[in-house]
Amino acid sequence: MKAVPRRRSALIKPLSDFLRTEAASGVVVVIAAIAAMVWANSPWSGSYESLWDTKLGFRAASFTFEMDLRHWVNDAMMTIFFFVVGLEIKRELVEGELRDPRKAITPVAAAVGGMIVPALIYVVLTFNSPSVRGWGIPMATDIALAVGLLTLAGSRVPSGAKLFLLALAIVDDIGAIAVIALFYRSGGRNSLLIVSGAVVVAVVVMRRLGVRSFAVYVAFGVALWWTLHEAGVHATIAGVIMGLLAPVRPLVRNDVVDVEELADLSSVEHAVSSMHIVRSSVSVVEWLEHKLHGWTSFLIVPVFAIANAGIAISFDSLSDAAGSNVTWGVFLGLAFGKPIGILLATWAVVRAGVGVLPEGTGWVSLAPAAIVAGVGFTVSLFVTELALPFASADQAKIGVVAASILAGVVGLALARRAPLAREK
Repeated sequence: MKAVPRRRSALIKPLSDFLRTEAASGVVVVIAAIAAMVWANSPWSGSYESLWDTKLGFRAASFTFEMDLRHWVNDAMMTIFFFVVGLEIKRELVEGELRDPRKAITPVAAAVGGMIVPALIYVVLTFNSPSVRGWGIPMATDIALAVGLLTLAGSRVPSGAKLFLLALAIVDDIGAIAVIALFYRSGGRNSLLIVSGAVVVAVVVMRRLGVRSFAVYVAFGVALWWTLHEAGVHATIAGVIMGLLAPVRPLVRNDVVDVEELADLSSVEHAVSSMHIVRSSVSVVEWLEHKLHGWTSFLIVPVFAIANAGIAISFDSLSDAAGSNVTWGVFLGLAFGKPIGILLATWAVVRAGVGVLPEGTGWVSLAPAAIVAGVGFTVSLFVTELALPFASADQAKIGVVAASILAGVVGLALARRAPLAREK
């Protein structure tokens, strides 16, 4: 039997595919957001709100379940987005940048600093007001837009800085998920949390028993989504949980696959056998990411942007935003608090000797990465919908958009002016 040699290119391909998809999808998200704003400020603006307020649901006997279209996007479609986020978190923790504690400590510390400082800025500016509840809004980084911006700078940004930003953004997502789960829960039936826990235990047991039916796991995922929704926990957390439970090790080690056997397509039986071997040599996490990442990046997130970025802009709304502590808290938190928190935390762990800078990078190349981390578009808008009532939410959205534009423009400009990266 001839074994397939394990090459480095095979190891980094999932990550490079992830980065390439995120970079391309950032452009689509921007186009979707612009389209939403144009629509919301056009003569047909009434159709924008009426569309997303449309009620959809189903009824079975005495059971009825109904939500408006925007909630179907935010609560149901975005569950798939967070499922892919959970898959990427799992892969990074098991075999990626977050596996090595010494390498992981730097982006983890940077992410924590980049969450704490923006939240503090927002709290200081909105203290003693009901809007202080929105402190989680400026904590988030939009992976697609941030990575896409660094990619536009080409070889002037070393790959180490891009990996640093990706690892930072993933830890940032973990923090955002925890904030959503713990602090933005609406009233619901607490007893269903026990049922949710039982569903998770059942999924773990099925994995241990070797159950491989995709339909079974989808059914349990839907059950987890519904129980969390009815318990008042934001149902998208179900996607993250199911992603983290997915196995990251392939059933068949790819270093013991017979190349000649795979190449033998002389009969239908051999062809089917080859397909089964290839599928079994790829982990469930990697296979699901490959299947779903394109859908989430190029369909689900753009639809989310269209549903949530339609801010009605007028002289009065801009005037209200300019005098709103909510707007300034979000804007200053993302545009300034994010990079300051990231760079200070990174400097602290490197200075203390417990962390190291990414290979091939220095402070000059890390600064643009820290600045573009202030692009918090997707998840910031998501938290805004959970945290604030309508009027304050619009002011927060203006802050998110303004900060994201400023962080993107300044970060990209600095990256393009950096000296060419010299890497092996």
